[in-house]
Amino acid sequence: MMRFFRSAFVIARRDFTATVLSKTFIFFLLAPLFPLLFGGTFGSISARIASQSAKPVIAVVSSQQDFDRLSDARDELAQALGQDSAPKIIHYAPEANAAAQVKKLLASSDPPIRAVLTGGLDRPHLTGPIATDGNTTGQLRLLISNARVSAASEPSLPVTSVQASSGSLSNDRAVTAQIAQTILFVLTILLSGMLLSQLIEEKSNKIIEVIAAAVPIDAMFVGKLFAMLAASVTGLVVWISAGALLVQMIKHGGVATLPPPAIGWTGFLALTIIYFAMNYLLLGAAFLTIGAQASTAREVQTMSMPVTFGQMLLLLLASTAIGAPDSTEGIIAAIFPLSSPLTMLARAAESPQSWPHVVAILWQALWVGLILRMGSQLFRKTVLKSGPRTKWWKFGRA
Repeated sequence: MMRFFRSAFVIARRDFTATVLSKTFIFFLLAPLFPLLFGGTFGSISARIASQSAKPVIAVVSSQQDFDRLSDARDELAQALGQDSAPKIIHYAPEANAAAQVKKLLASSDPPIRAVLTGGLDRPHLTGPIATDGNTTGQLRLLISNARVSAASEPSLPVTSVQASSGSLSNDRAVTAQIAQTILFVLTILLSGMLLSQLIEEKSNKIIEVIAAAVPIDAMFVGKLFAMLAASVTGLVVWISAGALLVQMIKHGGVATLPPPAIGWTGFLALTIIYFAMNYLLLGAAFLTIGAQASTAREVQTMSMPVTFGQMLLLLLASTAIGAPDSTEGIIAAIFPLSSPLTMLARAAESPQSWPHVVAILWQALWVGLILRMGSQLFRKTVLKSGPRTKWWKFGRA
């Protein structure tokens, strides 16, 4: 047993040193910046396109006086609901041929007009491809009704601002849980893939056969897995520290102004590292076992694709616990070992209880031991089979 742990430690130290002290580890630390950068850029572009396409443009054919009153009513609605929630209105002076003017406006592409409002405030009539009881029609009815009424004094509404309430904290903690689950899932998939590529490289260079001649195969399996886990935890600590420093620099009040998770920031960050380790060991053992079955990178991609899709289903299962950690779906997701780390991390953001995490960590550790045991046995049987495979019809001759 001591030889096993000593050999696993030697392999882990070798792989950890080769990974962390290499020049490429800097690019490894910068890797999460690229999806965040692309995600933020495309997200802002998509939001801008969605807001532009969602806000309808209404052509108002009326006198200038009626349009001014309608525009004032529209500004009041936009002030209450937001600029993107109120329809955009453009004024056009009435022409002699009203029907031809409406047809021309509906065919205009600069700007693209959704509907045309004619008749002023006395006899309004809306023409366009919109529903009678739709959202735009209802907003225009409200605007016309407010524009017809003489302007009244704005009612006084004193406001006392507080830092947080139960409703705002619940919503913020649900958002924190969802973000934490997504980041944990993406990092685990990314780092498990690195473990696969490293194994395939050593198999193709016959290095793994030299190592297998000196140490037990099981120790090699455990050592490689924990080496990449240690390197990943190192990267995770760097990313958390960099994120906290960035928030401290750009946000007024710094990290102290962020809505705290239910279990507190210290406990939440500690559980994030623990659940990341559990999730990585569970998924990394599966990926390492898959890598032992394959001889080329193409075979790895083919075999790991179903595992990746299965992990996405586990993420969907874990996301059902957000907002309802004590529901039937949340309890099932917490008990199922492969989705338990993601589910319990979300629970840490929404529930202040600590004892469920103790039980969950012990439960996950049990399954980590079982999966490591099964994975190491398969790894031992297949890791040295790096040559061409024997065809099934030649087994009898062999």
